Amino acid sequence: MNTHTRDRQLVRTSVLDGTNWYAPAVNEDYQPGQLAQTIDGFLARADYFATDDQLVALIAPHAGYPYSGQTAAFAYRQLKPGQFDTVVLLGPSHHEDFGAVAVNAKQFYATPLGNIKLDSDWIDALAQTINLARVPRDREHSLEIQLPFLQRALGDFKLVPLMLSVPFYIAGADALPVCEQLSAALAAQARGRRVLFVASSDLSHLADYNAVKKFDARTETLLATFDLPSLADYMARDYECRACGDAPIITALLAAQTLGADRARILHRTNSGDVTGERERAKYVVGYMSVGIYASKK
Repeated sequence: MNTHTRDRQLVRTSVLDGTNWYAPAVNEDYQPGQLAQTIDGFLARADYFATDDQLVALIAPHAGYPYSGQTAAFAYRQLKPGQFDTVVLLGPSHHEDFGAVAVNAKQFYATPLGNIKLDSDWIDALAQTINLARVPRDREHSLEIQLPFLQRALGDFKLVPLMLSVPFYIAGADALPVCEQLSAALAAQARGRRVLFVASSDLSHLADYNAVKKFDARTETLLATFDLPSLADYMARDYECRACGDAPIITALLAAQTLGADRARILHRTNSGDVTGERERAKYVVGYMSVGIYASKK
């Protein structure tokens, strides 16, 4: 995984390295060379929930580490080194519409902790099943922000980084068929293999702390009860953002369910107002949640 090639023709360079997206806390600056220490600190403060059930998927937030890093750590604390061979990472495309599903055409993703090799066999096989756009470059942070956590918690793995451009809060119910088709293709390829699905998503984005708490509580309830049809309907309701990575969440959940997942555990939930202490006077509040998706041992 941590190959040191620097060939820009092969490597997607980091868009976050050197920025405060990787800072350890609000009002602290990112210090080069301290990212591993920052990640390890988050993980040390997160709870591990022992279970005999099989972990199939995770949901983790993708704001800067000062805001959502501790919440994200609750998801990655559930991993063990070497537990999975391939990570299928699904996130929204915030900056560009590459088509419904896209992947960077490079062979590696770079982070300050080293390069991660893409699983080219997985990607080639997926392209035979769905319409998969291969893009020469992207600025998408929702995928990249997850990678240092995966590197520290999981160790060696190959990556399938998918960007989705069909949010429920814009496309409404029309997003669901895309998620269903993609999830079926992903589940078919994952069956019998050591594959982890990770959906990268923040929750509500509003200028109202209490509204964020209310909407995110409903999202939590639907996830905790594993009510996927109602969750998809809720994501599409009123064309308002309940989760900016709503399509990645639904896709990961459907794929996991096809592979036997039958329950979700809410690992941690908060929002930017709780992190900063700026609640009633906050100009903008974003919700964060980490969730584990499991197949019960039977």
